Amino acid sequence: MRIFLNGWLIFLLSLTYLPLTSAAELSPGPSDRLETVILDVRNMDCPMCKITIRKALEKVDGVRQAKVDYDTRTARVRFDPGLTNVDALAQATTNAGYPSTLRPE
Repeated sequence: MRIFLNGWLIFLLSLTYLPLTSAAELSPGPSDRLETVILDVRNMDCPMCKITIRKALEKVDGVRQAKVDYDTRTARVRFDPGLTNVDALAQATTNAGYPSTLRPE
């Protein structure tokens, strides 16, 4: 009887640790697809400018990664198109003092 109760107790305890997920959490949403763009950035006059630009881009909701290259004067940005767009990215760099435009493909 004691072995049976111990097994039952372990079973009940294991139920409390099961993750609770809904169908909405399992279905793919806009955050499952990221886009990458390259922005041409103006007014970069020193290697430290890239830090300011990167931080400005990372503050935009939906940006997952921003890499700024001083040598090519570009920023490569991965973002969720359901949360932001290229215009918002360009506005963020412009507000930081570094106007940017989408690099043509």
